Amino acid sequence: MKIFRDFRSFLQIQGAWYLILGIFLYGIGTGILSPMNAIYMSEGIGLSKGEIATVFSVSVLLNMLITIFVGMISDKMERKKPLPLIALLLCMSGLMIYMQADTFMQALIGMIITVAPSGLIMGQIFAMARNHFMKLAPKIFEIAQIWLRAMMSVGFFTGLLIGANLYMFADFKGVLIGNLSGYLFLFLLLLFYKEFKNEEGEGATSTKGERFSLIMLLALLLFGCADSLRGLYLPLVVVDLFEKPYLMSYLWSVQAVFELLFMTFAGYWAMKFGSRRVFVLGGVCAAITYLIYSSSPPLFVFFLVQPLYSFFVSVLYGVAMGYVQRMFHTKIGFGSSLYVFLFQMASLVGYVLPIWIQGYTPKIFIIPTTLVETGILLMTSYMLFMRSKKELMTTA
Repeated sequence: MKIFRDFRSFLQIQGAWYLILGIFLYGIGTGILSPMNAIYMSEGIGLSKGEIATVFSVSVLLNMLITIFVGMISDKMERKKPLPLIALLLCMSGLMIYMQADTFMQALIGMIITVAPSGLIMGQIFAMARNHFMKLAPKIFEIAQIWLRAMMSVGFFTGLLIGANLYMFADFKGVLIGNLSGYLFLFLLLLFYKEFKNEEGEGATSTKGERFSLIMLLALLLFGCADSLRGLYLPLVVVDLFEKPYLMSYLWSVQAVFELLFMTFAGYWAMKFGSRRVFVLGGVCAAITYLIYSSSPPLFVFFLVQPLYSFFVSVLYGVAMGYVQRMFHTKIGFGSSLYVFLFQMASLVGYVLPIWIQGYTPKIFIIPTTLVETGILLMTSYMLFMRSKKELMTTA
């Protein structure tokens, strides 16, 4: 089958194993901390709901500014590798401060230093990867990049399982040390990675660009807002309902285990049917999931709907990345940074929206349901407009 041939070719790309293994280990570190981070702030440090939202929001806002600024200049740089290396050093330093925090201000400073430069890691690694894959695997570079992102999900899944056990045996400190290890391993692998030089316009003529669309970017932003809201508040809702923090690691692992499979199918479907149609299908899956969350279902239902949500995540963080990059296919560094910036902005908005709702009630998920439905409406309207415009041009 073509999928298996392409995947075998992906694994045989010269020098790509540094990126594959690095992203996998980084995913492990992220998976260890992500479902526990808000819980750590609430129970480990003792921050209020508003303080937690403030810590996340301020650090993400600074992350956005740094990411888009560096993205604007990165395409003029011959080498991009120093950017994620410097960012990783800063992230590790900030995490050490965060691990010792026992007040709101210490937590804020630690998270700012940890999160603010982190956008350079993902944005510039995927910019380097796109250059690498276009150079050595031009026939499969789009799906190769999706698989690289999927490797992070596989690592994330592994990290979730490790994180749940670390919490049970070593409490929050073990979880934070696990996250620090993910940064460290990625740093060491990047040191040995041989980057392909960034050459202006290389590969651009062989890459089909996407029409720039503010409407599509806005719709993706709404999708991202919904997902970031869920990412921050679902752990808190689950803890409030079932009083077992480690459940979130197991819950997210059910989602993450499907992502490699779903990213593969979503990537091929996007190439066959178009990215916009796949976005709409993913949005429908998300809306159904959020509606079920908001009904305060029993625990087994939370697990049951996770595979459905996996498809949405696969589309949002796999297909959408290539879609945004292709809007700026002659400026790979900027396109990659804009993608990261877009979802950082989504995180900022998503974190803040629910603070007006008292407590951690499942009713919070009415907000992401509305956001996703609005995004679907925008995408559908845009597709109908483009179709009618094309028909008018054909008949003219």
